[in-house]
Amino acid sequence: MNKPRTKPFNYAIGMFGTSIPINMLKTYAAIYYVDKLGMTTVQFALMLLIYTFIDAIDNPVYGFLSDRTRSRWGRRRPWLTIGTPLLILCFVIFYSPPAFLAGNSLVAYCMLFYMLAGTLDSVINANYAALFPELFRDDASRANANALRQAFMLVGMIISIALTPMVTHALGYSLTAILYGLLGGGVILYMTFSCKETEPQPEEEKPQLWNSLKDLFTNRKFWVAGFANAFYSAAMSLVLASMPFFVKYALGLSESQSTFLFAAVLLIAIGCVAVWARLVKKFSLMPVWRASLVTLAVAFIPLYFAKSLVSAIICSALVGFGFAGIITTMDLIGAKIMDEDTQKHNLRREGIIANSLGFMNRLSGLFTSSAFYLVFVIFGFESGLNPGPQPDNAARFLLTVFPPILMVISFAFSFFINFDKKEIAPAGPEVA
Repeated sequence: MNKPRTKPFNYAIGMFGTSIPINMLKTYAAIYYVDKLGMTTVQFALMLLIYTFIDAIDNPVYGFLSDRTRSRWGRRRPWLTIGTPLLILCFVIFYSPPAFLAGNSLVAYCMLFYMLAGTLDSVINANYAALFPELFRDDASRANANALRQAFMLVGMIISIALTPMVTHALGYSLTAILYGLLGGGVILYMTFSCKETEPQPEEEKPQLWNSLKDLFTNRKFWVAGFANAFYSAAMSLVLASMPFFVKYALGLSESQSTFLFAAVLLIAIGCVAVWARLVKKFSLMPVWRASLVTLAVAFIPLYFAKSLVSAIICSALVGFGFAGIITTMDLIGAKIMDEDTQKHNLRREGIIANSLGFMNRLSGLFTSSAFYLVFVIFGFESGLNPGPQPDNAARFLLTVFPPILMVISFAFSFFINFDKKEIAPAGPEVA
């Protein structure tokens, strides 16, 4: 078994850096531009619609370009080194609009720098994700590195989502963006220069776009893993979107109390990723992945019966336990797919595969939108002004009925994919 040349900590902390700016960007853009600066919800929605198409396309493109890069610094490092300061610059500019902007000029400013920051984040994550299967070559080292990586991601989410209202209240959005940008960018660059990327062989062939797409589209395991991940992503997206509804209408509490439920999910997840990583070492990847999927599906059931904040917090902790299992194992599945592609085609294409799997996550929006439509059809829940006759049941449906259905479908997909039991250890393709 080959030992990784890069310490898991050095790679994993990069997820903390990538989580900080993008979570603040996507979580608080609406409240800042719509509520504080006067953009209309229609204008903001149009911007998000346009960005959705850009976001769905740019990840595979950046992954492909990264795979084809040849330089003395490696494939991924040049993109990370150049992309990081540009991301931070656009992120800070987004939250620092000139005071004279208004109307269409404000909309254009918001749209330009939101999309620039979003696509630069795709550059960073395309290359960061591609490093994972290259640096860590077996399930045991991958489980360790990924457990650390997901723990850092969750800590980043706590800072950039849960604590941001307090920070912006004290410092304002512009100074908060500068602080978060320096913190996140510094961590990304530390990861970039402390990870020892495998150098490409001079004779190694560069991937071709058409052949890469053809091989990817005919790879059954890619589609199975992609759909399993899409249904899981939709379930967790619904958790984030519907938690305030659940607290307000099902528990009869202030929406701000949802912070405690979010904290229960994230803090328990941080503590449990190491537990799931040990289970991967002991029982192997596939059974543990399936166990995590079914665990999350079952964890929603007690939450349906929660009647108070305390009982809801306890039940949310169960959701956090299942969530930890999936984030610990899902990326290992993707790494296995990349390993097999390297062995079969004698090419290094981690970038395009990792980020095409990310593209599949965008499908989750179709399922979450279906859930909100069903709430309107079944319960008559139209809006906060017109919540219908059963807003409590509508909220419970969103949080505790539809997500477990999605998780059962994800669990079913998991049985259509398997890998050889032998470890895949080579660091790259063989060169004739």
